[in-house]
Amino acid sequence: MAVSTIPALALADFLEALEVERNVSPLAIRNYSHYLRQFSLWYADEGYKNLRQLTTTILRKYRVYLSRYVDKQGRTLSKRTQSYYIIALRSWFKWLVKQDALVLNPEKIELPKGESTPMKFLMADKLERLLNQPSISTPSGLRDKAMLEVMFSTGLRVSELVGLNRDQIDLDRSEFGVIGKGRRPRVVFLSQRARQWLSRWLVTRQDNWRPVFIRFSGTQADQFADGEEMRLTTRSVQRLVDQYCRLAKLPIKLSPHSIRHSFATDLLSNGAGLRDVQEMLGHKNIATTQIYTHVTQPQLKQAYDKFHSKMSE
Repeated sequence: MAVSTIPALALADFLEALEVERNVSPLAIRNYSHYLRQFSLWYADEGYKNLRQLTTTILRKYRVYLSRYVDKQGRTLSKRTQSYYIIALRSWFKWLVKQDALVLNPEKIELPKGESTPMKFLMADKLERLLNQPSISTPSGLRDKAMLEVMFSTGLRVSELVGLNRDQIDLDRSEFGVIGKGRRPRVVFLSQRARQWLSRWLVTRQDNWRPVFIRFSGTQADQFADGEEMRLTTRSVQRLVDQYCRLAKLPIKLSPHSIRHSFATDLLSNGAGLRDVQEMLGHKNIATTQIYTHVTQPQLKQAYDKFHSKMSE
């Protein structure tokens, strides 16, 4: 096969397959492209021209390269980021094997152990402090209030949040559909409180732009355009969450994903089933949702105290 002798073509074909056959999101394809092009550059710099030449020994050298990599700003790659490089490479080789290319068995491409990071979430009282930080007397504050309320009400990923358009939200039914990670569709729900703040924010809008959450800084887009240039970015949302976390004097540093964790924790704490939470979060596998079972520990203790044998009393 030509793909096993010309890495550039092999990569281009793989990226097209991600888009057409696996319906992978444009952002994910961009990430795959970045990770694999970096590998291709390293591979060529090492003097290799044929993907058939890759062995576990060469792969180990690549992992050492990733581990020791330092960019021009002196930054290194975290264990998680290193894993992304290897995950992309293994996916590529799985695809190559399906194309009958004679390359390294992808099962021999083992993933590095990731960094163990504690899951950050807020319980009700501290979450309330966070949600109450935006000043609703200003347009940007009202936007931020609506944004935080929607995040906690729906458990949306930050990419899903900033991608929301006005025409997809049904305020009357307090629900709307999103296309999440892996292009999996799901329905999310707005609490009465979130619906009220979102409605209040949208009513103040004097534009016809599609994005639900827009920026107020920088060059203003043409009033007759769809306002795509005005869409709030994921980085902006991250900065805003960090800002309000500091204003609320919370004991931990939060990210938008921490609010998603708080959403799941709140559901389980109040009796929701793991399968229901899996559906609402848009997780493909129940194993991913099981990271939230920490909240069931008090319930387990109560069950133990109630039902365990009384012989020891």
